[in-house]
Amino acid sequence: MAASELYTKFARVWIPDPEEVWKSAELLKDYKPGDKVLLLHLEDGRDLEYRLDPKTKELPHLRNPDILVGENDLTALSYLHEPAVLHNLRVRFIDSKLIYTYCGIVLVAINPYEQLPIYGEDIINAYSGQNMGDMDPHIFAVAEEAYKQMARDERNQSIIVSGESGAGKTVSAKYAMRYFATVSGSASEANVEEKVLASNPIMESIGNAKTTRNDNSSRFGKYIEIGFDKRHRIIGANMRTYLLEKSRVVFQAEEERNYHIFYQLCASAKLPEFKMLRLGDANNFHYTKQGGSPVIEGVDDAKEMAQTRQACTLLGISESYQMGIFRILAGILHLGNVGFMSRDSDSCTIPPKHEPLSIFCDLMAVDFEEMCHWLCHRKLATAAETYIKPISKLQATNARDALAKHIYAKLFNWIVDHVNQVLHSAVKQHSFIGVLDIYGFETFEINSFEQFCINYANEKLQQQFNMHVFKLEQEEYMKEQIPWTLIDFYDNQPCINLIESKLGILDLLDEECKMPKGTDDTWAQKLYNTHLNKCALFEKPRLSNKAFIIQHFADKVEYQCEGFLEKNKDTVFEEQIKVLKSSKFKMLPELFQDDEKAISPSSATSSGRTLLTRTPAKPTKGRPGQAAKEHKKTVGHQFRNSLHLLMETLNATTPHYVRCIKPNDFKFPFTFDEKRAVQQLRACGVLETIRISAAGFPSRWTYQEFFSRYRVLMKQKDVLSERKQTCKNVLEKLIQDKDKYQFGKTKIFFRAGQVAYLEKLRADKLRAACIRIQKTIRGWLLRKKFLRMRKAAITVQRYVRGHQARCYAKFLRRTKAATIIQKYWRMYVIRRRYKIWRTATIVLQSYLRGYLARNRYRKILREHKAVIIQKWVRGWLARTYYKRSMHAIIYLQCCFRRMMAKRELKKLKIEARSVERYKKLHIGMENKIMQLQRKVDEQNKDYKCLMEKLTNLEGMYNSETEKLRSDLERLQLSEEEAKIATGRVLSLQEEIAKLRKDLEQTQCEKKSIEECADRYKQETEQLVSNLKEENTLLKQEKEALNHLIVEQAKEMTETMEKKLIEETKQLELDLNDERLRYQNLLNEFSRLEERYDDLKEEMTLMVNVPKPGHRRTDSTHSSNESEYTFSSEIAETEDIPSRTEEPSEKKVPLDMSLFLKLQKRVTELEQEKQVMQDELDRKEEQVLRSKAKEEERPQIRGAELEYESLKRQELESENKKLKNELNELRKALSEKSAPEVTAPGAPAYRVLMEQLTSVSEELDVRKEEVLILRSQLVSQKEAIQPKNTMTDSTILLEDVQKMKDKGEIAQAYIGLKETNRLLESQLQSQKRSHENEAEALRGEIQSLKEENNRQQQLLAQNLQLPPEARIEASLQHEITRLTNENLYFEELYADDPKKYQSYRISLYKRMIDLMEQLEKQDKTVRKLKKQLKVFAKKIGELEVGQMENISPGQIIDEPIRPVNIPRKEKDFQGMLEYKKEDEQKLVKNLILELKPRGVAVNLIPGLPAYILFMCVRHADYLNDDQKVRSLLTSTINSIKKVLKKRGDDFETVSFWLSNTCRFLHCLKQYSGEEGFMKHNTSRQNEHCLTNFDLAEYRQVLSDLAIQIYQQLVRVLENILQPMIVSGMLEHETIQGVSGVKPTGLRKRTSSIADEGTYTLDSILRQLNSFHSVMCQHGMDPELIKQVVKQMFYIVGAVTLNNLLLRKDMCSWSKGMQIRYNVSQLEEWLRDKNLMNSGAKETLEPLIQAAQLLQVKKKTDDDAEAICSMCNALTTAQIVKVLNLYTPVNEFEERVSVSFIRTIQMRLRDRKDSPQLLMDAKHIFPVTFPFNPSSLALETIQIPASLGLGFISRV
Repeated sequence: MAASELYTKFARVWIPDPEEVWKSAELLKDYKPGDKVLLLHLEDGRDLEYRLDPKTKELPHLRNPDILVGENDLTALSYLHEPAVLHNLRVRFIDSKLIYTYCGIVLVAINPYEQLPIYGEDIINAYSGQNMGDMDPHIFAVAEEAYKQMARDERNQSIIVSGESGAGKTVSAKYAMRYFATVSGSASEANVEEKVLASNPIMESIGNAKTTRNDNSSRFGKYIEIGFDKRHRIIGANMRTYLLEKSRVVFQAEEERNYHIFYQLCASAKLPEFKMLRLGDANNFHYTKQGGSPVIEGVDDAKEMAQTRQACTLLGISESYQMGIFRILAGILHLGNVGFMSRDSDSCTIPPKHEPLSIFCDLMAVDFEEMCHWLCHRKLATAAETYIKPISKLQATNARDALAKHIYAKLFNWIVDHVNQVLHSAVKQHSFIGVLDIYGFETFEINSFEQFCINYANEKLQQQFNMHVFKLEQEEYMKEQIPWTLIDFYDNQPCINLIESKLGILDLLDEECKMPKGTDDTWAQKLYNTHLNKCALFEKPRLSNKAFIIQHFADKVEYQCEGFLEKNKDTVFEEQIKVLKSSKFKMLPELFQDDEKAISPSSATSSGRTLLTRTPAKPTKGRPGQAAKEHKKTVGHQFRNSLHLLMETLNATTPHYVRCIKPNDFKFPFTFDEKRAVQQLRACGVLETIRISAAGFPSRWTYQEFFSRYRVLMKQKDVLSERKQTCKNVLEKLIQDKDKYQFGKTKIFFRAGQVAYLEKLRADKLRAACIRIQKTIRGWLLRKKFLRMRKAAITVQRYVRGHQARCYAKFLRRTKAATIIQKYWRMYVIRRRYKIWRTATIVLQSYLRGYLARNRYRKILREHKAVIIQKWVRGWLARTYYKRSMHAIIYLQCCFRRMMAKRELKKLKIEARSVERYKKLHIGMENKIMQLQRKVDEQNKDYKCLMEKLTNLEGMYNSETEKLRSDLERLQLSEEEAKIATGRVLSLQEEIAKLRKDLEQTQCEKKSIEECADRYKQETEQLVSNLKEENTLLKQEKEALNHLIVEQAKEMTETMEKKLIEETKQLELDLNDERLRYQNLLNEFSRLEERYDDLKEEMTLMVNVPKPGHRRTDSTHSSNESEYTFSSEIAETEDIPSRTEEPSEKKVPLDMSLFLKLQKRVTELEQEKQVMQDELDRKEEQVLRSKAKEEERPQIRGAELEYESLKRQELESENKKLKNELNELRKALSEKSAPEVTAPGAPAYRVLMEQLTSVSEELDVRKEEVLILRSQLVSQKEAIQPKNTMTDSTILLEDVQKMKDKGEIAQAYIGLKETNRLLESQLQSQKRSHENEAEALRGEIQSLKEENNRQQQLLAQNLQLPPEARIEASLQHEITRLTNENLYFEELYADDPKKYQSYRISLYKRMIDLMEQLEKQDKTVRKLKKQLKVFAKKIGELEVGQMENISPGQIIDEPIRPVNIPRKEKDFQGMLEYKKEDEQKLVKNLILELKPRGVAVNLIPGLPAYILFMCVRHADYLNDDQKVRSLLTSTINSIKKVLKKRGDDFETVSFWLSNTCRFLHCLKQYSGEEGFMKHNTSRQNEHCLTNFDLAEYRQVLSDLAIQIYQQLVRVLENILQPMIVSGMLEHETIQGVSGVKPTGLRKRTSSIADEGTYTLDSILRQLNSFHSVMCQHGMDPELIKQVVKQMFYIVGAVTLNNLLLRKDMCSWSKGMQIRYNVSQLEEWLRDKNLMNSGAKETLEPLIQAAQLLQVKKKTDDDAEAICSMCNALTTAQIVKVLNLYTPVNEFEERVSVSFIRTIQMRLRDRKDSPQLLMDAKHIFPVTFPFNPSSLALETIQIPASLGLGFISRV
């Protein structure tokens, strides 16, 4: 396809732009050949007419499809040109925050000006062992490729790092060296890698400075060779330096600094050790203040100084040498402050006693006058004479600066040489990797000699780079057997010839330097005459005669000739150097040792060491002028030689290129300046690489990748079984021009633009397919919508018609209902009217009849009332009298009660006012309410009583009225009497009136009483109501308080529960951390142990190499003596290694418990030793002070002490007598008694021996008392002699003299005498008590003798009886004895009941003790029976052996007796017996030579552990601690040996992990501790250990199990590691989901499952294998869960880490693949019932990363959803995935930068680790939950296949 055909409408192109360099545009119409103008639409919305060049008619560069933008390798782009490269770099740098990009073999590194978390050790581990194309571009990938090629090809490597100042060259080189130091490690214990890294701070401090472009710019070039041994471990390094910028020492431009070391010294000037340097602020020195910027923001020079000194110490530079270096540097600063005064135009002088020069001379230890003289004069030598000439002030200043530069250059060389000496290794170097950190191409406004040398070096490097790229292209074509066509590339050899050839620029410069009157102008004229118009690369500026222009490969550069000659000569006065050589400061002459022949003419920017290793200079014999000739070597000549040597070194290695790019000049983070970037890309050769690649076939695909990507362009009939032929057929149809592609052996090669064309065809085909799919789906959706609407219409019609029918039926029902209602309503009206009439008639009748009845009633009632009135009047008269008298009584009572009530009321008021009363009322309010209620009830009762009394009074009144009525009737009957008594009637009337008044008064009083009662009742009710209200309020307050208390309690409970949960979680985390730390320490211990073992083996092999052949050894010597005896292959072939050491050096089995106890005991003994030593020192001091006066001490208590010693001797003699009697008694018992009775197993003997033992214990007690008495005597002696005399005899004499003077000596003598008497009485009392006790003991011994005789007689009688009668007789005898003894003690203690009671108690205790002894005897009998059976068996075997040895004749003579032996099942105790000498055979057969597979398949799980424990049980049963210790130690050491020998075999490690855990569980289960015996059967409890506590060994076994577990994890990690990335990420489990993108030169691993590629099924099969092996070995289920959790963590961590480091894996389709793979792993967990193992949770970060790839990433809601979903990922991981997200197809969209910033803003408060990658090496802390076994030990059978026939079951 022609290139012009791609310029169609909507095609995007790049057009030049003065601001942005290149600008994107879109074609508005198709291009036709012959068009002179292209109609373009710019991205900013403007339309543009782009005119083509009429001469070249070149079309603008086409833009790559968006799917190819952001590729890891620039060579993967379809269109390879400058704008595509620039745009790809900008997208990766700005949008994806990726600073590394491949460009073929070049790694382009853009300085981010920001610290990025991509250089940690986890990143190093992730890149270690990976192919360069399998991971995202990184400096570590280049370093890994170099390291891998060195190891694989056995060829030296070089990493060439170049770029402008500030582009990051030094940092890149530093990270490359850090990678080598981390990955390879050190071959020795000297930690060479740390020293290599430590050289960086030193070289940066003395060789780096701040410039306008970089705060830490390297002002020299260096080439570091890192040496490796045959095992590819670092053994040393060597450094070569180039072009140190010496001029910076004396001059700095604006905003720049001198070298860092000067400012570090000034910042540390206040340190005590630096006071002698007499330094101060940096602004006080001329050499450090010229730039005006002494401080770098964010850098602490004092801290940097501390790091520099620490690095010097690490590299072996002593403190004295360090101070020497600092003295020289300080001297340079003071030298810069030396000033000159002009005498005249040709001479100058230094002021006398000039302080800066004086300080300089003091520091350098040189003569002041001599240095002052030669700074102002110089020596000129001619053929005839030598004379001294003064120099001008300017010449003196230049000479001073030249001297300072020369001193600094020499010091720089000395430090570099010393670093090389430290890094040099005595071991032979096998290979090396060189890291070249050298300046890039430079061009400034004013370019001088330094820029000329730098650009010359870059020309040489560019030539080497071009040749290497061309060579790689050629090798690739030849490898794929593609026809080779010559590629035209830029060759810069003419430029190099212009510089270095004969009569070249350098040659002419050296020639001019030799001329006596040579100047820069004459040299410039020679250049013009020689090269102008003769060489196309050399030009002369139009307006200058002192400059020249060279056309370099990168750009044209104009050089100013001024200063070239002076810098090339680099003149230093020899007299000044001689003054320095005569210094008394030893270090200073060392710097100029190489000047004995010639002063090294290092340039103004050079101090390079040109040799790899220093060779001593041989003394040369020649003329004196020879040195002067050598002195004439110029800087340019030296630099050219060193550059040639460097190129020879690079050509002999395989180079790797790192090109550092500076994105902007303002050091802004992640800011991209296109102009600056293009300028550097052109200068560093990246575009040249692109041009070379584009000239050939830049795009390369494997056949499988091409088929997978472009399968959509093929028809079914085109697909053949052979992929290669299929691809050929399809390409022939798609691309007609066969020159656009070539078929290689494994790849298809495309020219530039063809992949873009194929991508366009693929996109068109996919777009057409999408349109067809959309058409079908839209039709299906519309038809579905129509059917849904039709169904809805029918449904609506059905419901409407039904509604109408229901309405009509409702109308009919209503009509019928209305008719019925009318009928019943009419009937109701008529019936109601009838009822009204009837009711009215009845009402009239009732009222009429009632009226008549009421009239009759009223008449009868009047008559009745009249009678009643008469009755009441008569009663009233009688009551009136009664009431009058009653009223008087009541009135008196009321007055009295009122008086009492008032008193009570007053008291109540007083109480009511008091606070205490109020409190009591308030506290007992409810009770008071009840009391008040009770009082109210009582008052009501009183009221009722009063009412009853009132009723009685009324009754009495009525009775009186009746009487009066009767009297009235009597008076009426006797009218005559009435008339006579008229007066009496009048009086009676008056009395009635009075009674009426009294009645009224009584009624008034009654009303007042009732009112008072009502008022009191109301007040009471009011009070009660108030109290009730108060009570209600109090209840409410109480309820509120209770509610508040409940809420607070609830809140506190919740808070406490939360805190408890948090504390529990924290404690669990702390526990896990501690457990992890402990297990890491165990891991480190085991590593050191193995290291020690290996070193010991190496020493054994080196010291004593055994001779070949068979060697006889001691059969008792074991090959398993300790964990350190497993040494060499020669020793492994023999069962028993030979003893070649002295007997004193024999290896003893390592007993861990004994070791721990001894270690603890040693610590205690050391402490005791220290205490005793202190005490001894103090005693010695006391003795020395009092030794001179011991003879004068008075013996005050000599007689008393002699008396006490006599008493002590008597007691000792008595004790000896008792002891002798006891021994005689024992001897008599053993001689007189019968053997049957006195046998050790006889009961009488045991009882007697126990009694005798008690007596002997009593004697021992007495002996201890004697010892105590003796110690008291000794202490009294010491108190009298040393302690009293310690105070000095003169003081005692003075006290005696004072007592004499005072007359007190008599009293002192009396007191001393009384004290002696008191001591004597105490001794006598003690003697009497001892005599009494001895007498009691004699009596007891006598009684015991009698009892013994009696017991012997009874035993003799009992032995003659049958067994049943014997037992009965012994019991009868014991009862009789106890009865007699009881009667005896009853009589003895008859008068003292308390003593008798105590005796009874002691008797009961003794009975209990006897019962316990009886039980012990029964156990002993059973044990002896078992031993008897064992002995009988052994005797039988011995008899059989003897019978075999008997001759046949003897057998005939013996009569044969047939014996019937009944077969009886043996009762085994679950123990295994073996001989001590068979221990090593047991360990060998059961551990060392055991095959796990046979045991796992054929025998019960954990059988070796059971056998070992049963052997331990038997040793415990025999109470043989040595046997237990030896067996356990041998077992542990043998397991370690097996794991060391076969530690890479998962089956072996799993087998011994299972058996170690089972052995540990057995030790716990049968330990006898209650916590471990809960699940045991009674039979298992009988099998518990009885004699030894093996808790310490349990700890040792637990540690061993932890080590085995960690080794198991490492083994499975090594097995799974190669499978994970391929199976989880690269393999397409769901075929066709993810498309393959085009790749560049750095090929990645194919994502298609080729033969040998791991898939997810491979991982699942491996997991099944691991699980089945662990189950076969009987591993604990909890431990299996922990192993599975660890495996899944490894899978998840490795997958996620690779996902974070691989941009091509971060796509939507890959997220789907990952989620499917994770679901398969979860399904595997469900199948194995391991979902509760915690393994699924370890995959949560990977699951969330896959979800993050698939979710929508546009709006703020999406950001919120992502933040809430990805809680297991860190912020750095989330941002990294979003930055790496890459669309595989055009239908996907990239994540915008604004969305990523939104995510960062939302996650800024999240506190998580800044670490990017997960720690794939992390091992979860393991626990071993107790898992008791239900297997009975006595049922275990030992198979013959184990070869353990020498052990027997017990």
